[in-house]
Amino acid sequence: MINLIEYIWELLQLEYIWRLLPALFSGLAGTLKIFFITILLSLPLGILVAAGRVSKIKPLVTVLQFYIWVMRGTPLLLQIVFIFFGLPYIGITLDRFSAILIAFIFNYAAYFGEIFRGGIESIDKGQYEAAKVLGFNPVQTFIRIILPQVVKIVFPSVANEIITLVKDTSLVYIVGYGELLRAGRIATNRDASLIPLVVVAVFYLALTWILTKIFERIEKRFTYYQ
Repeated sequence: MINLIEYIWELLQLEYIWRLLPALFSGLAGTLKIFFITILLSLPLGILVAAGRVSKIKPLVTVLQFYIWVMRGTPLLLQIVFIFFGLPYIGITLDRFSAILIAFIFNYAAYFGEIFRGGIESIDKGQYEAAKVLGFNPVQTFIRIILPQVVKIVFPSVANEIITLVKDTSLVYIVGYGELLRAGRIATNRDASLIPLVVVAVFYLALTWILTKIFERIEKRFTYYQ
C-alpha cells in the first residue's frame, strides 16, 4: 500500500513538472535571447577595446582603462539596476530588454577586452616587424596575423566567461524580465514548492554542460593544428 502511494506521488510530481515546462521553456527563450545577443555584440566590442588598450593613443587608452575599471569594479547587478532605474532620473528611459542588453554587452566587453589584451601582448614583437617587411599595414597585421593567434591563446578564458554568462543571465530578474529563473520563482511562490527551482537548476546545468562539451571539442581542434 505504501509503495503504491509513493508511486502515485511520483507520478503526480512528473505531471506537475510537465505542467511547469511551458512556462520554463518560455523563460529559457528569454535567457537564450540575452545570451546570444550579448555574445554576438560583446566579443567584437571586446576585441576593439583590446586593440584600443594596446594602441599608442594615450587619451583613448586612459578612457578605456577607466571604462574597464568601472565595469569590472562594480557588480553586474548594480549596473543593470543603474541603467534601468537610475538613468530615468537624468531623462534617459529604456525598456527592460534594452537596459539589460546595454549592461551585459558593456560589462562582458570589458572582460573580453582584458582577456584579448593579454593575448595580444603575449605575441612576439618580431611578428609585427616581419609583417611590416612583408608590406602589411597595421590593420592587416592585426586581422591576418595577430588575431588568429590571439584567439587560440585566449580561447579557454573566453570560454569560461561565456559559461559564466549563462548563469549571469539570472540577474535580470531584478528588473522583472521574463527569463528562466523568474519563471521558476513565480511557480515556486505560487505552488509553495521547491520543484520548479530544481527543474531550473537542471536547465542551467544542461546549458553549461552543452557549452562545456562544445568548447572542449573546439579547444582540441586548436591543439591539433598547433
